[in-house]
Amino acid sequence: MTMNTHVALKIAGMTCTHCAFTVDKALRAVPGVVDAAVKFPEGKARVTATGPIPTDALIAAVNAAGYGAKLADMDPAAAGRSMAPSPSSAGVGIHVAIIGSGSAAFACAIRAVEGGARVSMIESGVLGGTCVNVGCVPSKIFIRAAQMAHWQRAHPFPGLGHSQPTVNRTALLAQQQGRVEELRHGKYAHVLASHPDITFFQGRARFHDRNTLVVHAADGGQQRITADRFLIATGAHPHRPAIPGLEKTPYWTSTEALLAEDLPAHLIVLGGSVVAVELAQAFRRLGAEVTILARTTLLSKDDPDLGAGLEAVFREEGMQVWKHTLPESVRYEGGLFLVQIGQNTLRSDRLLVATGRAPSTQGLGLEGVGVLMDRAGAIIVDDHLRTSIPHIFAAGDCTNHPQFVYVAAAGGTRAAVNMLGGDDALDLRIMPAVVFTDPQVATVGLDEQGAQRLGLVGESRTLTLDNVPRALANFDTRGFIKLVGERNTGRLLGAQVLAAEGGEIIQAAALAMRGGLTIQDLATQLFPYLTMVEGIKLCAQTFTKDVKELSCCAG
Repeated sequence: MTMNTHVALKIAGMTCTHCAFTVDKALRAVPGVVDAAVKFPEGKARVTATGPIPTDALIAAVNAAGYGAKLADMDPAAAGRSMAPSPSSAGVGIHVAIIGSGSAAFACAIRAVEGGARVSMIESGVLGGTCVNVGCVPSKIFIRAAQMAHWQRAHPFPGLGHSQPTVNRTALLAQQQGRVEELRHGKYAHVLASHPDITFFQGRARFHDRNTLVVHAADGGQQRITADRFLIATGAHPHRPAIPGLEKTPYWTSTEALLAEDLPAHLIVLGGSVVAVELAQAFRRLGAEVTILARTTLLSKDDPDLGAGLEAVFREEGMQVWKHTLPESVRYEGGLFLVQIGQNTLRSDRLLVATGRAPSTQGLGLEGVGVLMDRAGAIIVDDHLRTSIPHIFAAGDCTNHPQFVYVAAAGGTRAAVNMLGGDDALDLRIMPAVVFTDPQVATVGLDEQGAQRLGLVGESRTLTLDNVPRALANFDTRGFIKLVGERNTGRLLGAQVLAAEGGEIIQAAALAMRGGLTIQDLATQLFPYLTMVEGIKLCAQTFTKDVKELSCCAG
């Protein structure tokens, strides 16, 4: 009988649990390996194989995945053979130039220097990119403050009384920007200071040829940077629709809205997607009258039930929602915006344009070096983050990938791995997304229409939140949980959630999809009681049962 053998490896270069998964996958692919236990925090792996341990093959597999490996507690010289290069040496001699300084840029830079490369980072604006400066961080602080104001005014517990909040926008803004600056320093400036192999350049970069950038500084100076690999991570900027007169008005984008020191009396919001609905509700809750003008419907790219449910919430909170509406013209007179819609003229003291974000790829000289883009100007990349030019990579909102900061960061890390000879693909098949309204909108995988487009026979069930004990205990039953399963196999295909804490709920569905669980698997799992995520289990049970007939926490 063949005996199993074991070997312990030290793994270098892992920065997260996904790195551990990648190393695990690489080790298990080696012939003879029957098990691999990779631990990210400890930087170790224990490999079990049938027969003799294929040490050289194990180390080569880890190196090919972009990481380093050596036998634990073993001196390579004493072993009498050379070891495969580790991330601290695999990229020695490679120079990586990165355009941008946001999440994708920093993820790539950190991973590249861990692999032994030296990095030049070029930024034309503020260090840190969109998320920390004008996106995720300030918007979520703003939204949370607005939620607190709303709860003061309209929480569901009459025994606690209600009060009209006093909103000091100056104080709120100071707190918001204080946290922004704190995170910019701690997560970006400090990282630069602690990595001497990253050299930062302030200026606007443009490709001179496929191996050279020209950096134009604000003082008029120029500098040429020649590199072996490039990452374009320039992000995106607010899109301005082609509405006559709009460009002549002092309209807001999300940037100006988040930095405004005064609250508008009446805010008109152009747009019906993520930024539009998040900020519209926040301004309403802080005291402004709000009118949303959506070109089609709210959240039109998602399951229609989500937009309809959110619209009902907005109307209940006193917001006006105009669907299938595109202004014919906009003008600004006497301190007011005049928005023309057919025979109607809407007036407001502020206008927020939130009609999406366009890739920031202009002025980079991409056409001259052969980097292909789509019609919107987004750089076309493959799942390894390569552009049409093999040594030029791109990641984040400037590409044809979904515009989420976690996608950008994941792309930046994988781009670095692949720059240094690794083979790490970005898998976007299971990608949870959250809209931070209240209730939150959260999605993962396919909705019913998406399943049908792919030729899958799916079926769905929708559980309204008055069937979720935690929602009843919270006295907040707005929304629903919908699961989509494959009819023949029961495999979970997707989930759509409109619920308080929807962003926390959705990850359970994402992990279930990643693990290949079926609807029945979810229906029989243990979920803690009372929690909102228990709604996933209850919704799964509705495929075979009437949950209204079950007792609390029925298994």
